[in-house]
Amino acid sequence: MRLKSIVLAIALVTSAGAARAADPRYPDWPCPQAKVPEISIAAVWSGPAIDDVGASWKNDAKLAELVAKLAARRIPLEQAQKDVADFLTGTAEEKTRKGKLLFAGLFDTLNAQRTSVMNGLERVMRKQREAVDKVRADTIAVQEMHSSANPDQAKIEEMTNQLNWETRIFEDRRRVMKFVCEVPTAIDQRLFALAREIQQDME
Repeated sequence: MRLKSIVLAIALVTSAGAARAADPRYPDWPCPQAKVPEISIAAVWSGPAIDDVGASWKNDAKLAELVAKLAARRIPLEQAQKDVADFLTGTAEEKTRKGKLLFAGLFDTLNAQRTSVMNGLERVMRKQREAVDKVRADTIAVQEMHSSANPDQAKIEEMTNQLNWETRIFEDRRRVMKFVCEVPTAIDQRLFALAREIQQDME
């Protein structure tokens, strides 16, 4: 029965893999959401241009610390928005300068986080494909052992256990990937919300 279960798992794995990667540009992308490699500034920011800011936000240790705090998803968005409001004080000119620097830092940091998560998802997807090939090959080997004139039951048991373990790892990865697929969208939403807060507090 265990062997039949493994064969069924392979069939499900193969069909699941075939259903993914609908966009041929990104064959390793495992998520149902379309892959958008980078967030564009225009999609989240309608404030003053930040071309003159560049990466200068990194030169201010306190600002860099605030950017890291605001970008951390463990910090509730409401708290992050309050921290933005507390930071953007002073004259209109000071608010504009500080707001541009803060947004530039958040844009760079959250975009980098997002890219890291997506690259990780694609690495795991490649491992999943390798796992499918390994499970398929091991299943064929076990079937051949069963068909031999003098099957080695101990070896069959060992290989079957290995197949069960490989299938379990595959399923564990699949569950994790399903959760992590939501992270890029969560990052998009956080950046948009914080950008909107910055723009409001600059006014």
